[in-house]
Amino acid sequence: MTTTYRIQLARSAVKEYHELPDHIQARVRKTIDAMASEPRPAGKCVKIANAINRWRIRVGDYRIVYDVDDSARVVDIIRIRHRKDVYRG
Repeated sequence: MTTTYRIQLARSAVKEYHELPDHIQARVRKTIDAMASEPRPAGKCVKIANAINRWRIRVGDYRIVYDVDDSARVVDIIRIRHRKDVYRG
């Protein structure tokens, strides 16, 4: 039996998603949908240093930054930005 995670997007992440080009939106959407069944896919995600439970997944030149709460089964997407901007601010 596969237990799914609930996906939550921060308001800022929703805005960033809608500002992406259409072809990138489709790839990001596919990645986010896959995170519901496996939030930490082997070989695709990287733990962010100095953060307790923060991860990132690369989608082309863009990054999805998110937190995972295993006890509540929630993936909280914080940012969806170009790689040059994702860690600023």
